[in-house]
Amino acid sequence: MKKPNAGKELYQQLRRLPWQTLWDQEVPRFDRAGAAERERRVAVVRAVGVVFSESGPSEQGDAVRGWLRGLLADPVEKVRRYAMNALPKVGSGRHEESGLLALLDKTKSEREKKFLAGALDKIGSEQTLGAAVRLPQGTEQKVRAAMVRNAGPGSLRMDRIVEDFEGLEICLRGRRGLEELVKEEVLTAGASKFRCLSQTGGLNVIAPVAPFSLSDLYRLRCFGTAGFFLGTTCPGAEAGVIAGPLARSLFQTLTEGPARYRLDFVSKGHQRAAVRNLANRVYALCPEILNDPRQALWAVDIHSTEFGERVELRPRLVPDPRFSYRRQYLPAASHPPLAAAMARLAGVMEDEVVWDPFCGSGVELIECALRGGVRTLLGTDLSAEALGSARCNYAAAGVPVAEARFVCCDFRNHASVEGLEPGRVSLVITNPPLGMRVPIPDLRHLIADLFSAAATVLRPGGRLVFINPLRQDSPHPLLRMESRRLVDMSGFDCRMEVYRKIESPRTGTPGRTGA
Repeated sequence: MKKPNAGKELYQQLRRLPWQTLWDQEVPRFDRAGAAERERRVAVVRAVGVVFSESGPSEQGDAVRGWLRGLLADPVEKVRRYAMNALPKVGSGRHEESGLLALLDKTKSEREKKFLAGALDKIGSEQTLGAAVRLPQGTEQKVRAAMVRNAGPGSLRMDRIVEDFEGLEICLRGRRGLEELVKEEVLTAGASKFRCLSQTGGLNVIAPVAPFSLSDLYRLRCFGTAGFFLGTTCPGAEAGVIAGPLARSLFQTLTEGPARYRLDFVSKGHQRAAVRNLANRVYALCPEILNDPRQALWAVDIHSTEFGERVELRPRLVPDPRFSYRRQYLPAASHPPLAAAMARLAGVMEDEVVWDPFCGSGVELIECALRGGVRTLLGTDLSAEALGSARCNYAAAGVPVAEARFVCCDFRNHASVEGLEPGRVSLVITNPPLGMRVPIPDLRHLIADLFSAAATVLRPGGRLVFINPLRQDSPHPLLRMESRRLVDMSGFDCRMEVYRKIESPRTGTPGRTGA
């Protein structure tokens, strides 16, 4: 049986106290205690830092900071360490920084120096930079990054033109199975700026053919993330690539303010030691670019391949400007690039009447409307919350649609919904509820009902575009399959399918069975 942690239990008790009770009762009790009792109740120091940061009155800030500064001289090292951790939480400044640096001059403990560095990472300024040689490796870079971040987060220059594009490759990453749709979009919407090089396993590599901007790149909607390919190298040699001339040129051209990036060894989980060591090597080569995992404008992604470590520089755009209309979303909602790919696959007809039977937060409908040609959008869903999100997102998108209605009902009751009369709809597009987050008791029956509903409401020539989680084709002879592709749905494959309604069974071929 696991032994209870008395210190953790005490902290949880103190953490629940009102601020004034903690400050007026527990702090004086801690101050009166002897050394052994203070060490046993050191959780009081931690609780003060956390509770004050959440609910303490600002007028008591000076008193709280003064108390914590005083604890930096406590004879108990554990108390000093807890005070170091608490100080950054309470709005510390120059006085607290000076107190920490004064302790740095006195201490002989390497462990204490490590904790001092952790506090100074967060509140340090030029004072700390002057003492950086006495602190653990990496502290100087963290302090510089924090100073830059606090001065202003900076921004990405979306419209700045990249003139020197010779030999540059851009990696468009997304869902496996959508590569051809991404390629088609590049060849049409992006043809004046980019050309396709290769497609494999959720990765499309493209190259500029003319000067371009990030805005040009983000006019493409079907990819997930975009990254500039910096090079492939052997493990341990990534620093030279990250600090190389190509990366520095991209940082300088596309960043307003100092460049900050975060490192990610993709698919390897947490690699704290590796990230720390690599960031220090990069900083030694190029101090102008700073590793900073907090609100960084760039990510350096390292993908392990059979040919070595593939290094990519990726802009971190949060929110993604392509989908800024997505003001509200649901945990199981479609990802916008997937919805954009479905809308592209559906194509465009004039005066479209589009229905999403499981509209969720509305992204499929909005992506269709953004492509043009849509007269009416109809969304149905069983969740009133989902429909509220769809209405909010639709309003934010500002698409020029004559009519949009979102109705709370079971899609099987489409006959009761105005606009879903038989033969009126030109496009049914949907990503049905599926996966672990939305368990469906009888998914096969649900998909069969979807085919039936589509066959009823679609006009001749109308299309059904949907994500099919089953090896189940349409039983309706009026729905003819036109295309099918397997798409990775974050751990399992589904079929993205297109059916078209034909005039009669004699003028078309029923859908195939199996795949």
